[in-house]
Amino acid sequence: MGRIMGLDVGTKTIGVAMSDELGLTAQGIKTIYRKSIDADMAELAQLIDDYQVEEIMIGLPLNMNGTPGPSVEMARALGEEISSRHDMKITYRDERCSTMAATRILLDGDLSRKKRKKVIDKMAAVFVLQGYLDYLQNNK
Repeated sequence: MGRIMGLDVGTKTIGVAMSDELGLTAQGIKTIYRKSIDADMAELAQLIDDYQVEEIMIGLPLNMNGTPGPSVEMARALGEEISSRHDMKITYRDERCSTMAATRILLDGDLSRKKRKKVIDKMAAVFVLQGYLDYLQNNK
């Protein structure tokens, strides 16, 4: 079974998480600092190849009431761009509380604001991907 890549898409960064080979756990891989769509796609393509990714799960930043937030279009556009370049399943998942949850975990770990800023997107991607992996396990 190939891996599932989780993405937390922002205007300046893309947090990247990856499932283990069994699809049980999510690990933070990196934060991509966005430059251009081609540069972003090149970094993602390298990760897709390196980790033999079969599916990409993209977090959708919905508003707390469930309506699409302003960044939903950006996340969907990235998914469409990936889909046009790679033949694989793209899944979208509600990520409303992922950044808050990741921040809470990092605060509990007593990380400084500067260190939190460097890893928050990657941690949010881990949080959303882990939720998706748990969902897949529970619905087999």
